[in-house]
Amino acid sequence: MIIPYAEIQPETLTSLIEEFVSRDGTDYGEEEISLADKVEQVRAKLVSGEAIILFSESTGQCNIVSKDKL
Repeated sequence: MIIPYAEIQPETLTSLIEEFVSRDGTDYGEEEISLADKVEQVRAKLVSGEAIILFSESTGQCNIVSKDKL
């Protein structure tokens, strides 16, 4: 199920994005980027529609994915 980012409370959305960007395997290239910058990059992708939030009813988990990977 796709969850519109605008329907998520701001604090919850920030926590969701922070959890996503801090996962093992999330790669941002060779240069170090701060957590705050990573969060803002992902937030910008959600706002632009490049990324979406998926919720799995069977597992109860949310994930942020690139829209072109659907």
